[in-house]
Amino acid sequence: MTEFTFFAAIAVGFLGGTHCVGMCGGIVSALSLSIDQPKKTPLSFLLAYNVGRIISYVIAGAIAGGFGALLAANSSLNSAQTGLSIVAAGFMFLMGLYIAGWSSMLSKVEKAGGVIWRQLEPLGRRFLPVKQTDHALWLGMVWGWLPCGLVYSVLIWSLSAGSATEGMWLMLGFGLGTLPNLLAMGVAAQQLKQWMHKSWVKQSAGVLLIAFAFIQLARLIQ
Repeated sequence: MTEFTFFAAIAVGFLGGTHCVGMCGGIVSALSLSIDQPKKTPLSFLLAYNVGRIISYVIAGAIAGGFGALLAANSSLNSAQTGLSIVAAGFMFLMGLYIAGWSSMLSKVEKAGGVIWRQLEPLGRRFLPVKQTDHALWLGMVWGWLPCGLVYSVLIWSLSAGSATEGMWLMLGFGLGTLPNLLAMGVAAQQLKQWMHKSWVKQSAGVLLIAFAFIQLARLIQ
């Protein structure tokens, strides 16, 4: 994996913050309210939730990267990786439109993922109320499988990474990029939500993601 790819994944996670706040903001607030030890600093729990979430992303990235490598091994390597990269750029383009509020097409992908979430969500209830940080960690790992068009877009990108290890690193970069927004959401939820819901913020993030999709395509042409 090139440094560009890793830092680009971080940038995608950060730019997708408007979507993260809209989709996961309620979850962060609910998790904060579920803490059974109000005297203990919520930051330790918020960190544990998010570390668990990123661990799930890394696992998913390893699976996607490994599966993509398997597909490439059973076909022409260059054509397979190029095809997967084009699909990934296409998903990133749709994600940009979705975040900017110009298309809801990707919401259908999130609804499809709800089938998996309905099977996993009851597992998270076992750790409520949150009494210690390891409960928060496990709860975060369940949360990491929440149906999300942004996550799915980067997972498609992970398919073209070339190996399980590369897919893992790509999803790690993405997870780190989402961290500032979701940590801030836990500390100053209302203020951040109001700012992220501004049209110009969402549209700016969407345009940057669309631009990134075209950069990915341009790199394939070179």
